[in-house]
Amino acid sequence: MVTKLQSPDKQNIIYPDDNGEPMSDNTEQFRLIVWIKENSELLFANDPNVFVAGDLLWYPVEGNNKICQAPDVMVVFGRPKGYRGSYQQWNEDNIGPQVVFEIWSPGNRPAPMIQKFKFYERYGVEEYYLYDPQTLELTGWQRQEEQLEAIEQIDGWISPRLGVRFQLSETGLEMFGPSGEAFMSFVELAQLRRQAEARAIEAEQQAQQAEQLRQHAEQQAQQAEQRATDTETLLEQERSRSQALELRLREMGIDLNQL
Repeated sequence: MVTKLQSPDKQNIIYPDDNGEPMSDNTEQFRLIVWIKENSELLFANDPNVFVAGDLLWYPVEGNNKICQAPDVMVVFGRPKGYRGSYQQWNEDNIGPQVVFEIWSPGNRPAPMIQKFKFYERYGVEEYYLYDPQTLELTGWQRQEEQLEAIEQIDGWISPRLGVRFQLSETGLEMFGPSGEAFMSFVELAQLRRQAEARAIEAEQQAQQAEQLRQHAEQQAQQAEQRATDTETLLEQERSRSQALELRLREMGIDLNQL
């Protein structure tokens, strides 16, 4: 007699939010993860249906909590922003991340990284980027039908999904948005904001000074006009007095023209 093993009820399966692994092994890896994640989120801040996450467990198959990965950064088009303890694809209209990033750290080993590659290839990732901050090497793959194929020329490559351009320099990886704006750190963005605020304050002060000068000039013009009016009034008064005196003298029989 053969006994059929019953599969566990899918509703009773727990999908942990934590796989017990650290988000990063060092400050540089952490900086890069945050840099890519935050700038990608900023890039699509006005699109409610682009979800960006960092170090979030992705479960592509309902009923199996062993099949999962936590990309350093993942971007999902077609899904709303918002809180998630993990990304359970069957609850997301079965839409998986289209773009993922991994930052190589000294703790990484080839075998797990190969497993990650196969996972991303199997579950529909369209673009996969792996950056090594120690060697300053960026490797990218793009989906061609059922496989992820290596991008031959990654320096200057523009992501079809993100519209982001990748540039490799002597100091490391640089990324630029569709309008050419460089990806920046939080500190750099804060500095730019403070500079912009300082320029705005300076411009306002200059505008206030210009307005004060305009008002002063207007007051001076009004004062000059008033002085001219006062002078004209005095002249008119003097003319009237002179005419009155001349008339009085004539009445007295005195002709000023004969004096």
